[in-house]
Amino acid sequence: MRTKPRSRLAYSSETRLCPKCGWPERDCKCSGTFDEALPAKIVAKLRIEKSGRGGKTVTVVDGLPRNRDFVKKLAGDLKKACGAGGKAGEGQVEIQGDKRDAVRRILQGRGWTVKG
Repeated sequence: MRTKPRSRLAYSSETRLCPKCGWPERDCKCSGTFDEALPAKIVAKLRIEKSGRGGKTVTVVDGLPRNRDFVKKLAGDLKKACGAGGKAGEGQVEIQGDKRDAVRRILQGRGWTVKG
């Protein structure tokens, strides 16, 4: 009887931690610059994503300034205006469903350039 060699690594204590927050480096939220100043002209990029979401469609607004408060407020405004759920990420906002037309109108109404 032949056994398979055990070559897979199951656990390693060699995880590098962020010196500021103590989280693993790949999950660290403080290392990136997430408090940029807002530019005078904002160019937002719209796209639709389905992959990795069980076939559900999500409208993504990308290319936003990496400013936590700004992105969080924008996500709230878009969710309220579209009547849909969503979330704020690092420099992007996700709105559930195909809401490109509504999001484009809202962003252009703010005087932004919208691509996509």
